[in-house]
Amino acid sequence: MPLPTRWADRRGFVRRLVLTALMGSLLVVGKQVMSGLPNIEPVSLLIVLYTLELPRETPGAITVFLLLQGVLYGFGLWWAMYLYVWYLLALVAWLLRRCDRPLVWACVSGAFGLSFGALCAAVYLFARTPAFAISWWLSGLSFDLLHGAGNFVLMLLLYRPLRRALRLAKQGAGRNR
Repeated sequence: MPLPTRWADRRGFVRRLVLTALMGSLLVVGKQVMSGLPNIEPVSLLIVLYTLELPRETPGAITVFLLLQGVLYGFGLWWAMYLYVWYLLALVAWLLRRCDRPLVWACVSGAFGLSFGALCAAVYLFARTPAFAISWWLSGLSFDLLHGAGNFVLMLLLYRPLRRALRLAKQGAGRNR
Protein backbone atom coordinates (compact mmCIF):
# COMPACT_ATOMS: atom_id res chain seq x y z
CA MET A 1 0.00 0.00 0.00
CA PRO A 2 1.57 3.33 -1.02
CA LEU A 3 1.97 5.91 1.68
CA PRO A 4 -0.64 8.69 1.53
CA THR A 5 0.49 12.20 0.72
CA ARG A 6 -2.32 14.50 1.86
CA TRP A 7 -2.97 15.10 5.58
CA ALA A 8 -6.53 13.74 5.43
CA ASP A 9 -5.25 10.62 3.71
CA ARG A 10 -2.51 10.25 6.31
CA ARG A 11 -5.01 10.48 9.16
CA GLY A 12 -7.14 7.75 7.60
CA PHE A 13 -4.02 5.67 6.99
CA VAL A 14 -2.91 6.04 10.61
CA ARG A 15 -6.40 5.13 11.87
CA ARG A 16 -6.44 1.99 9.74
CA LEU A 17 -2.92 1.10 10.85
CA VAL A 18 -3.82 1.49 14.54
CA LEU A 19 -7.06 -0.44 14.04
CA THR A 20 -5.16 -3.25 12.34
CA ALA A 21 -2.65 -3.42 15.20
CA LEU A 22 -5.46 -3.47 17.78
CA MET A 23 -7.29 -6.22 15.92
CA GLY A 24 -4.15 -8.35 15.77
CA SER A 25 -3.42 -7.71 19.43
CA LEU A 26 -6.96 -8.73 20.36
CA LEU A 27 -6.38 -12.05 18.59
CA VAL A 28 -3.29 -12.64 20.75
CA VAL A 29 -4.98 -11.56 23.99
CA GLY A 30 -8.05 -13.68 23.27
CA LYS A 31 -5.88 -16.72 22.63
CA GLN A 32 -3.82 -16.11 25.77
CA VAL A 33 -6.88 -15.62 27.99
CA MET A 34 -8.30 -18.96 26.88
CA SER A 35 -4.97 -20.81 26.81
CA GLY A 36 -5.94 -22.89 29.84
CA LEU A 37 -8.52 -24.67 27.70
CA PRO A 38 -7.14 -27.25 25.25
CA ASN A 39 -7.38 -25.88 21.69
CA ILE A 40 -10.38 -23.71 22.49
CA GLU A 41 -9.74 -20.14 21.40
CA PRO A 42 -11.59 -17.15 19.93
CA VAL A 43 -9.11 -16.61 17.09
CA SER A 44 -11.20 -18.39 14.45
CA LEU A 45 -14.33 -16.53 15.52
CA LEU A 46 -12.60 -13.16 15.42
CA ILE A 47 -10.89 -13.77 12.07
CA VAL A 48 -14.25 -14.67 10.51
CA LEU A 49 -15.90 -11.57 12.00
CA TYR A 50 -12.99 -9.34 11.02
CA THR A 51 -13.18 -10.66 7.46
CA LEU A 52 -16.91 -9.98 7.27
CA GLU A 53 -16.87 -6.51 8.81
CA LEU A 54 -13.34 -5.15 8.26
CA PRO A 55 -11.98 -7.05 5.25
CA ARG A 56 -9.29 -4.51 4.33
CA GLU A 57 -7.71 -4.66 7.79
CA THR A 58 -7.95 -8.44 8.27
CA PRO A 59 -4.72 -9.51 6.49
CA GLY A 60 -2.75 -6.96 8.52
CA ALA A 61 -4.40 -8.10 11.75
CA ILE A 62 -3.50 -11.71 10.97
CA THR A 63 0.08 -10.65 10.25
CA VAL A 64 0.30 -8.81 13.59
CA PHE A 65 -1.08 -11.93 15.30
CA LEU A 66 1.47 -14.17 13.56
CA LEU A 67 4.41 -11.95 14.44
CA LEU A 68 3.35 -11.63 18.08
CA GLN A 69 2.83 -15.40 18.34
CA GLY A 70 6.32 -15.91 16.94
CA VAL A 71 7.79 -13.45 19.44
CA LEU A 72 5.92 -15.08 22.35
CA TYR A 73 6.55 -18.73 21.48
CA GLY A 74 9.50 -18.69 19.11
CA PHE A 75 9.65 -18.93 15.34
CA GLY A 76 9.68 -22.71 15.02
CA LEU A 77 8.24 -25.08 12.46
CA TRP A 78 4.82 -24.69 14.05
CA TRP A 79 4.95 -21.03 13.06
CA ALA A 80 5.27 -21.93 9.37
CA MET A 81 1.88 -23.62 9.68
CA TYR A 82 0.34 -20.41 10.93
CA LEU A 83 1.61 -18.61 7.81
CA TYR A 84 -1.17 -20.16 5.76
CA VAL A 85 -3.92 -21.62 7.98
CA TRP A 86 -5.23 -18.30 9.31
CA TYR A 87 -5.15 -16.61 5.91
CA LEU A 88 -6.96 -19.65 4.51
CA LEU A 89 -9.73 -19.19 7.08
CA ALA A 90 -10.01 -15.51 6.13
CA LEU A 91 -10.23 -16.49 2.45
CA VAL A 92 -13.02 -19.00 3.15
CA ALA A 93 -14.89 -16.37 5.19
CA TRP A 94 -14.47 -13.83 2.42
CA LEU A 95 -15.81 -16.30 -0.16
CA LEU A 96 -18.86 -16.94 2.05
CA ARG A 97 -19.24 -13.28 3.10
CA ARG A 98 -22.83 -12.98 1.84
CA CYS A 99 -24.03 -15.57 4.36
CA ASP A 100 -25.38 -14.23 7.65
CA ARG A 101 -26.57 -17.41 9.33
CA PRO A 102 -24.89 -18.28 12.64
CA LEU A 103 -25.39 -22.03 12.15
CA VAL A 104 -23.58 -21.95 8.80
CA TRP A 105 -20.69 -19.99 10.32
CA ALA A 106 -20.61 -22.37 13.30
CA CYS A 107 -20.30 -25.30 10.87
CA VAL A 108 -17.54 -23.53 8.91
CA SER A 109 -15.67 -22.69 12.09
CA GLY A 110 -16.16 -26.18 13.50
CA ALA A 111 -14.93 -27.76 10.26
CA PHE A 112 -11.89 -25.49 10.35
CA GLY A 113 -11.12 -26.62 13.90
CA LEU A 114 -11.56 -30.28 12.95
CA SER A 115 -9.27 -29.91 9.95
CA PHE A 116 -6.69 -27.73 11.72
CA GLY A 117 -4.31 -30.61 12.41
CA ALA A 118 -4.54 -31.89 8.85
CA LEU A 119 -3.91 -28.41 7.47
CA CYS A 120 -0.92 -27.97 9.75
CA ALA A 121 0.45 -31.42 8.95
CA ALA A 122 1.06 -30.24 5.38
CA VAL A 123 4.26 -28.55 6.56
CA TYR A 124 5.63 -31.90 7.68
CA LEU A 125 5.09 -33.35 4.20
CA PHE A 126 7.94 -31.09 3.09
CA ALA A 127 9.93 -30.67 6.31
CA ARG A 128 9.93 -34.36 7.27
CA THR A 129 8.19 -37.30 5.57
CA PRO A 130 4.62 -38.18 4.61
CA ALA A 131 4.59 -40.87 7.32
CA PHE A 132 5.65 -38.31 9.91
CA ALA A 133 2.96 -35.86 8.72
CA ILE A 134 0.24 -38.51 8.98
CA SER A 135 1.37 -39.72 12.39
CA TRP A 136 1.60 -36.13 13.65
CA TRP A 137 -1.94 -35.44 12.43
CA LEU A 138 -3.38 -38.67 13.86
CA SER A 139 -1.76 -38.12 17.25
CA GLY A 140 -3.52 -34.76 17.53
CA LEU A 141 -7.01 -35.82 16.44
CA SER A 142 -8.40 -35.60 19.97
CA PHE A 143 -7.27 -31.97 20.12
CA ASP A 144 -8.80 -31.32 16.71
CA LEU A 145 -12.12 -32.65 18.01
CA LEU A 146 -11.94 -30.21 20.93
CA HIS A 147 -10.87 -27.43 18.59
CA GLY A 148 -13.78 -28.10 16.24
CA ALA A 149 -16.33 -28.35 19.05
CA GLY A 150 -15.00 -25.20 20.72
CA ASN A 151 -15.07 -23.27 17.45
CA PHE A 152 -18.61 -24.46 16.73
CA VAL A 153 -19.96 -23.46 20.15
CA LEU A 154 -18.14 -20.10 20.29
CA MET A 155 -19.34 -19.14 16.81
CA LEU A 156 -22.90 -20.27 17.48
CA LEU A 157 -23.11 -18.29 20.73
CA LEU A 158 -21.11 -15.19 19.86
CA TYR A 159 -21.56 -14.63 16.11
CA ARG A 160 -24.63 -12.37 16.32
CA PRO A 161 -23.67 -10.23 19.34
CA LEU A 162 -20.06 -9.70 18.23
CA ARG A 163 -21.01 -8.96 14.62
CA ARG A 164 -23.56 -6.43 15.86
CA ALA A 165 -20.92 -4.88 18.14
CA LEU A 166 -18.45 -4.60 15.25
CA ARG A 167 -21.09 -2.94 13.07
CA LEU A 168 -21.94 -0.45 15.81
CA ALA A 169 -18.25 0.28 16.38
CA LYS A 170 -17.78 0.90 12.65
CA GLN A 171 -20.73 3.30 12.61
CA GLY A 172 -19.40 5.13 15.68
CA ALA A 173 -15.93 5.39 14.16
CA GLY A 174 -17.44 6.81 10.98
CA ARG A 175 -19.11 9.64 12.91
CA ASN A 176 -15.85 10.61 14.64
CA ARG A 177 -13.97 11.31 11.42
